[in-house]
Amino acid sequence: MKVAIIQFPGSNCDWDAEHAVNDVLGIPAKRIWHKSRLPTETEAVVVPGGFSFGDYLRCGAIARFSPIMSDLKEFAAKGGQVLGICNGFQILCEAGLLPGALLRNDCIEFRCVNQPLRVEDSNERFSRENLGPTLSLPIAHGEGNFRADDSVLSDLEANGQVLLRYDGNPNGSVNDIAGIRNPSGNVYGMMPHPERAVESHHPVQDGLSVLNAFFEPIQKTQSVELSPS
Repeated sequence: MKVAIIQFPGSNCDWDAEHAVNDVLGIPAKRIWHKSRLPTETEAVVVPGGFSFGDYLRCGAIARFSPIMSDLKEFAAKGGQVLGICNGFQILCEAGLLPGALLRNDCIEFRCVNQPLRVEDSNERFSRENLGPTLSLPIAHGEGNFRADDSVLSDLEANGQVLLRYDGNPNGSVNDIAGIRNPSGNVYGMMPHPERAVESHHPVQDGLSVLNAFFEPIQKTQSVELSPS
């Protein structure tokens, strides 16, 4: 199994994500520059946190035009598993792979804490039975305030697309939303950083269960074939 970790100018969690996946979970992973093609042997993609270029306009607004995003959209459309973390979540929303948008924290402060979270019964992998009712994961963002139209929110709630909610909202996100998935259940986005909570020297290790839940089905599938350039 091979995991592509997309590297944008300003990404600062790409090495963390590679270490968590490759060294801690033991799943082969490689950082891929945003102007490259997505490797044909890719079985999963992580869009990591940090600061993509053009974030001064709106987080992810320019990154969504990067050359690799065409491959990512095709990969996702064919059922490929995609996880966006923090800035990666923002990019997936801007690219239309996930609904809604991430705005400036309502406190107008950058929040960097270990955040308590409530787990929702979204699907078999992301459920209270599998992950437990609560988690604690690091957050580090200034624009994590999730917003969406009422109709979008209604669909997210009715279809079980909410993954995680904040227990004590740090940024003003509507309905305390901290993470969501698409209707097909192959594209995930969350503001918390599971890759920063996987080892004994970390304050918490709840990121292991989140990453294992994301990667679990991929080990049973074949690579998604991309169209030639």
